[in-house]
Amino acid sequence: METKELARRIRKHAVEMTHASHASHIGSVLSIADIVAVLYNDILHYDVSAPKWEERDRLVLSKGHAGIAIYAVLAECGFFSVSELDDYYQDGSPYSGHVSHKGVPGVEISTGSLGHGAAIACGMALGGKAKKKDFHVYVIVGDGECEEGVIWETAMIASQQHLDNFTIIVDANKMQGMGDCKDATALYPLTEKWESFGFHTINVDDGNDVEQLQKAFKNHVPGKPRCVIANTVKGKGISFMENDILWHFRDPQGEQYEQAVRELEALR
Repeated sequence: METKELARRIRKHAVEMTHASHASHIGSVLSIADIVAVLYNDILHYDVSAPKWEERDRLVLSKGHAGIAIYAVLAECGFFSVSELDDYYQDGSPYSGHVSHKGVPGVEISTGSLGHGAAIACGMALGGKAKKKDFHVYVIVGDGECEEGVIWETAMIASQQHLDNFTIIVDANKMQGMGDCKDATALYPLTEKWESFGFHTINVDDGNDVEQLQKAFKNHVPGKPRCVIANTVKGKGISFMENDILWHFRDPQGEQYEQAVRELEALR
């Protein structure tokens, strides 16, 4: 499957899953769909028949509220049946609103408390170095999540330990739960901040462009952890959701659901 088609399918699942379950955070899922598709189709080393293979690369979704993206890509890649996505957000289902590893093959760790996933991923990378393993650890955080102090504690440790097996991906869609990031804290400029913490930092102008992402993930500097700042669009791929903070919480119903499906079908 081509990477762009995988991203489209992730978006389609996001629309269908939030529609059926009346769940939130579709805007966040849509902004990282291309990042997740590139990682699973082009970058990560894994074995669907052995989800706990010790040599696998790890991906942690620190912004756990966008967990639909992980469930969808794992199903499309064969970790479990696509039909199981119908159970999302239902009583007794392992597919909870914030991504959970309990009973879900391929999910590394349950997340949702912002910032903690990054710290856990850093620990995984540190453990890999200690065991002299070749696997790489990736973690996706939000730009709003970068307001959490634990993010910068993680950055200091990763730099001090020269974790060149560790990549932080910032989903820089410029929005957080209640509005624009710029109105909350003095977060920007992000590139200079990550560079000042000792990271090899790559700014991806269009973080929803597959080719730009593929190039960024192949850009390494030995001895330094890496930060890929992906400038994305919240709600990317569905015209009326793009850059609209309301879709952090809304679920598509009625005509809006039908329009979203039509727009994604047109991308085939």
